[in-house]
Amino acid sequence: MRTNNKSSKAPGNPPKDWYRLDLSAIVYPTLQRRDFSSVYRLSVLLKEDIKPDVLQKAVDIALKRFPTYKVCIHKGLFWRYLEPNNRPGPFVKPDIHNPCMPMHFKSGSRYLLRVFYYGRRISLECHHCLGDGSGGMCVLQTITAVYLRLLGAHISNGYFVLNVDEEPDPEELEDAYMRYANALVCPPRPAEKTYRIRGTKEPFHTFNIIDGIMSVKEVAAVAAKYNATITEYLNSVLLYALLNKQQMDFHLKLYPVRIALPVNLRRFFPSKTLRNFISMVYPSIDPRLGNYTFEEIVSQVHNFMRYYINEKFLRGDITTNASTTRNPFIRIVPLFLKDIVVRTFYRKVQDKNSTAGLTNMGAMKVPEDMKPYIDRFDIYMGQPFSSRTNCAIISFEDTLTINFASCIIEADVERYFFRKLVEDGIHVKIESNRTFDEEI
Repeated sequence: MRTNNKSSKAPGNPPKDWYRLDLSAIVYPTLQRRDFSSVYRLSVLLKEDIKPDVLQKAVDIALKRFPTYKVCIHKGLFWRYLEPNNRPGPFVKPDIHNPCMPMHFKSGSRYLLRVFYYGRRISLECHHCLGDGSGGMCVLQTITAVYLRLLGAHISNGYFVLNVDEEPDPEELEDAYMRYANALVCPPRPAEKTYRIRGTKEPFHTFNIIDGIMSVKEVAAVAAKYNATITEYLNSVLLYALLNKQQMDFHLKLYPVRIALPVNLRRFFPSKTLRNFISMVYPSIDPRLGNYTFEEIVSQVHNFMRYYINEKFLRGDITTNASTTRNPFIRIVPLFLKDIVVRTFYRKVQDKNSTAGLTNMGAMKVPEDMKPYIDRFDIYMGQPFSSRTNCAIISFEDTLTINFASCIIEADVERYFFRKLVEDGIHVKIESNRTFDEEI
């Protein structure tokens, strides 16, 4: 939502634009710690090495098209808000070994995004209070298109590449949640304690990534054998890996294994918003009911997806989320008290509601004349809030990448995951920023 703030303005001065945090974004700054920020990374691998000076020009040109990303965050008495940032930057930098480091609100000219380059790769890191992966992908692909144009390529607009010469559509700036939070009931959320991965926490500023690169056609063929989609199949493989990890751990009793799966609401509710517009669903397996074969896991995930991922259930979930911010009493509670309550609830309840996170951005589409310049895309969910692993999936043409991110030493879940893919006949190439004593 775009609003004009005219307070403390001298007569004749233009009003200063500011933006309320969207419904999801309200939570992310509250969870901010010295060693944690809600930061995700999107990367594109081109066919030729990056020219940093040209990339900087592309960032300067493209970012003006995204007013809700060229901002800084401020605290009010009751809520935080985003304000336009006209400071120099953000400046492109050589990439670092440990990505998705905490993003402190008053550093880096107060920008909430970073742009890195390494070899043929351009990477965008974005604080989640600005937008979700779809919004971030628009920023990354538009920067990339402008970069290629500056090198002499003819790149059309379309898909995630926006026209930098056009004014933003007002719908791109809206909090789309509030438009669709109109169900007549607020469904309850699952609150049962789930299995938590036991792992040795890495030193601060250590971020472990493991990438699996494979063929989309191979994965689709295997998924079809189980009568599942690629998303259903890969969710099932992750649940299978987590179940194996729990069995391997010392345990007095078993707990349900549950995945936090973001759903892109733009698929169900028409919106052009570049801000957050996702909802969470939680496919799960309860090993206390008995041992599950992999086929049974796939069947359960398949039926779960069909039952819960639809317009009716998702509208109810949006309404449940919005009910809190619409409460007149909560609206007048000072921000520092809201922070205490939200942080405690997230740590004690919400974070324990899932064992791992998985997001699938699906098949990336780019303008036809942009395809010859691109090798693949990557996505990283960023540092987990607690000792766990997050998994992110993205594909381009016939290349599918699965990117694991964690802050623990052990890589048992990743090992079980990729071994299952190989057992099913999928050829997997592994890349990582870490070394292992044994093979994945």
